[in-house]
This record gives sequence, C-alpha cells and structure tokens, in this order.
Amino acid sequence: MNKKVGLFWLREDFRIIKNDGLIEATKHHDQVVVFFLYKENTYKCQQAQKWWLSKSLLNFQKNLKNYNINLEIIQTESFKSFFDTLTKNNDFSLYWNKVYEPDYLKFDNVLTRILEEKNISYKICKGNILNEIKEIKKSDGTPFKVFTPFWRTAEKYYIDKIPSEEKKIKKCIQKKGYLKNNIKPEKILPSENWFKSFEKIWSPSEENALKELKSFIKKRIKDYSEARNFPNIIGTSKLSPFIKFGQIHVETLWNECLKNSNKSKGTSKYLAEIGWREFNYSLINYFPHMLKKNYSKKFDKFPWEKNLKFLKAWKKGLTGYPIVDAGMRELYSTGWMHNRVRMIVGSFLVKHLLIDWKEGEKYFRNCLLDYSAASNIAGWQWVAGCGADAAPYFRIFNPILQGEKFDKEGEYVKKWIPELKSLPKRFIHKPWEFQDKNFRLGVDYPFPIVNHEKARARALAAFKKI
Repeated sequence: MNKKVGLFWLREDFRIIKNDGLIEATKHHDQVVVFFLYKENTYKCQQAQKWWLSKSLLNFQKNLKNYNINLEIIQTESFKSFFDTLTKNNDFSLYWNKVYEPDYLKFDNVLTRILEEKNISYKICKGNILNEIKEIKKSDGTPFKVFTPFWRTAEKYYIDKIPSEEKKIKKCIQKKGYLKNNIKPEKILPSENWFKSFEKIWSPSEENALKELKSFIKKRIKDYSEARNFPNIIGTSKLSPFIKFGQIHVETLWNECLKNSNKSKGTSKYLAEIGWREFNYSLINYFPHMLKKNYSKKFDKFPWEKNLKFLKAWKKGLTGYPIVDAGMRELYSTGWMHNRVRMIVGSFLVKHLLIDWKEGEKYFRNCLLDYSAASNIAGWQWVAGCGADAAPYFRIFNPILQGEKFDKEGEYVKKWIPELKSLPKRFIHKPWEFQDKNFRLGVDYPFPIVNHEKARARALAAFKKI
C-alpha cells in the first residue's frame, strides 16, 4: 500500500458503485480524502442546481463515513490556483474521473502537466459515459452528425466490449482530514427560498437513484415508448438529475435495464435516450463552437426579436397557451419539466415569439435540476432547427393540437394552472373560446400573447430570409 494520501477530486460522480477514480484511490492507499471544489461563479446561473449539489454533498458525506473517508468542500475562485497551492506538497497521489465538456477536458491536460512537473502520481479514469468520445467515429475517422447511425455504431461498440470486472471501494483504515478552510454543504444553498418545494419531491442520493431505477424498470419501462409522451402520467424515469450528478452511472442503467427485461420496445427506446446523451457529448466536443453559438452557421443571420414582455410572460407561464404555461410552471415549482413539454415550450419561444433559443437555454440552465451543457444546448438547438440532426425550422408545434393530443383530459394543465380547473374539457387548451360569466379571460387567465396562425406565418417568413 502507498503510504501517501490518496486524494480523489469529486466532480460529477456522487456514487459508490462504478466510481473508478475513487475505487483506484482506495485500492492503492490506506487513507483517502475526497474533496469537492465549489466555484460560486459556475453556479451563479444554475440556482436550482445549488440545491441539488448541497443535498448531494451532505448525503455523500454520510455515505463515505462508512468507508472511513472524509469529504471536504473547498470554495475556490479557480481550479488552477487551487492546484498550484496544493502541489507545493507532494505527499499525495491524485485521482479523478473525466467530465466530458471541452473546458474540463482541457483543464485535465493543464493539471496533468502540473502534476508531472512536480513528480506527483495521478490517475484519470473514465467518467459517466458508455463509450469514450474518441471511440465513436465514422469509418472515415470523422465525427457523426446524425443520431441514428451514431447510436447504431455506439451501441454495437459498447455491446462488443469485454465488460470490465466489477471493482468495489475498499474501506480505509482510518479517516483523515487533509485540506484547510472547509465549507459546509449548507453554505451552497441558493439564497432564495424557492427551492423549498423541491424538498417534497426529490431526494438527491445514490440510494434513491437506484430505488427510482428499480421502480421504473418494474412498473413503467415496458410502456415507456408510448407513455413518455404524456405529461399527465409518470411515464418517464425522472432519473435525469441523478445521472447529471453521477449518483448513478449510465452503465448501471444499461445493465439493470437489460438484466430485468428482454429488450422490449420500451427498453430500446429508453436506452436510446442514453444514446442521445452520448451523442450530445460527442457533438459539443467535436463542434465546441455550438456551446456559445449556432451549430449551423447560417442561423447567425436569423432575425431574432428582442421582446422582454413576451420573454417574461413565457418564463412566468402566462402566454395564454395552457400547455406552454403548465410546462413553465412545472419547471419553476419542481426543477424539472416533462420531455414532450420541453419541446413544446421551446418551439413556442423560438418560433411563435421569434426569441433567440439562447434566452430559453439560459432560463432552463437556471431552473433545471438536470441541467447539463451538452443536453440543454443540443436540445435547444434541435428545437430551434439550428442544431445537428435538428427538427427542421418549418416544423412548428401547434400548442393547441399538442395539448389536445398529449393532455386529452386536461389533467396536466389543470394541475399546474388551477385557474382553468372549472373549464370543460373541450375548452381547456383554447380557453379563449369559452364563454361564461364566472370565467373572465384577461382577468382570471391571460389572452394569448400571439395568434398561432399569424405567429406561424411570421416564423416561416423569418426562416425564408436565411
């Protein structure tokens, strides 16, 4: 055993199972310390995630105690300055798992240079992904730009791999403190109290992630392919925030799904959602310009409109289109939004209101517990028509028909928009047609901020300009 301390840099891997970097640290060292670097600046625009992060740190701290491992949280302005100070000593070895975003991978290179110069041993391990980004390319060596052939190749590559043996974390001999000026997980909580409602819905821990997965496989995966479209029922796994923070590894999802079911239509569809996540990571690494700009450069000329009044109405769920408003209110109350509704509200913002997708992306980043740069940005660009393998721009969701098709009885709308509770079913998605002295449009619920047909024509005209 190595007499030096094993330090594990915790990032997006709040789990005991399949945590390669942590497993390696406990394999080689009698004493291991886990540390998390909290950069306030990163989370300034991700307020909802501060809540999830704070709770995750608290729960993971408890879990690690069972292994005699300390979790220390350090607030820092910059990773680089933290490691410059840390490496003034060399009484440790460093371990971490990859995060598949260009800036993180770039920093891995900076860090390995620092460690090599100081003669400090280290190991970087695979992160929360099925295949490493570089492993999946077309036969000519170029990256995929279309999902279906990407996933066909990636899935086959993963299945053909020799499974790595299942390793486990070892219990350390004794707990050790290593870093000074630790902060408590509670210090990370957002200052506003809006997250209080999250506490009734979510419990951010590895145990919970595994419990939710088992329940999903047992009760819902069989019908997932259809049920995932209906926001009034729980038809999805709702595991996305757990996956984002690495409370569960996608390999665990894969293994559990295939272990417990013959590969049904629902299972295939669910695994393809993991495929989309892998595809999005591939895209942002091969085409990093899309993190800040349109993937498709012709959209740089698109005549977006700045309309703060419309943007505010959209954020507050007051557009006058019930399915859109229900989605926006669900997001604010729960830190999550149903996947079908994400497409509807996204399409409404960029196509009905002609507001730049970046505004929507920014708002989602702040409110979503499952926010990840790869999925959020690729998703928004898919809806806007400017992404890779995107929905064509002229495909404009009709919010009335979408509501009638996917929330037939209006249950989802009534849950999030109580002011429409008394409306008969046939008016629930077009309340402006309802005539009743007890319901006053414009007072009880807003008039639609745009007319669907006119907004559609305007969007198509804008598209023609590019």
